[in-house]
Amino acid sequence: MKKSLKYRAIIDDVRRVVVKIGSRVLVQKSGRPDLRQMRSLTREIARIQKSGLEVVIVTSGAIGAGMEALGMGARPDKLPDLQMAAAVGQTRLMSRYDSLFGALGCKVGQVLLTHDDFHHKVRLTNARRTLDNLIRNRVIPIVNENDVVADEEIRADQALGDNDLLASLVVKLIRADLLIILTTVDGLRQKQKSGRTARVRYLESVDAKAFKLASGAGSDLSRGGMKSKLKAVQAASNAGCSAVIASGRQKGVLGRIMKGEDVGTLVVASAM
Repeated sequence: MKKSLKYRAIIDDVRRVVVKIGSRVLVQKSGRPDLRQMRSLTREIARIQKSGLEVVIVTSGAIGAGMEALGMGARPDKLPDLQMAAAVGQTRLMSRYDSLFGALGCKVGQVLLTHDDFHHKVRLTNARRTLDNLIRNRVIPIVNENDVVADEEIRADQALGDNDLLASLVVKLIRADLLIILTTVDGLRQKQKSGRTARVRYLESVDAKAFKLASGAGSDLSRGGMKSKLKAVQAASNAGCSAVIASGRQKGVLGRIMKGEDVGTLVVASAM
């Protein structure tokens, strides 16, 4: 058995999955929610849950959706404007999720967190208890950063990386087995002698060499880049959770990952 195929076999042991969906996966360039894309992803996530696995979603897209609703042509620089866009966009985003999952017979619950919550013992315990209870009752938690009350977390120089870091914190909070980060590229890519790039199929660990391969820093609608995703999967791996970085724009990507197919870049849990 090839080494990469052996690593893919770890999917068979997965019971609890965190799916992080990036802004550019969910929305069009204008910031308008891409309903066709959201419908496709919710169907796949519903199938995963109905197969008997436990799923938590960490979603981006609230600020982008709010920008479109408010007629903003670019991501605001001022904190009050960012918070206003988040307040308007969060309701639109959750309304879409509720409608799409409801049509599939799935229940969802919104959980808004800030980076600060993970440094406050009481709030952290309450968040864990709520998430565990939602999961136990077959409700899909939809987690997002609470940008409406956040301060430095949503500034460009202090951002959580388009919720990449938040996803890794949720992984540790609920002791997930697998983190799937959906973005607009098909994984980490490595430059070849021909000048082209090839997908890195798997990493035994996220080291300095892996970070050198990462480039880009997101866009107006997303704050993350490949480096923030590598930091997130590195944290997940150190917590004993395997991770996959893959393109959320690939048809059937979640189903393919859960079947153990060679999709995206797999990072193996360091404890394995």
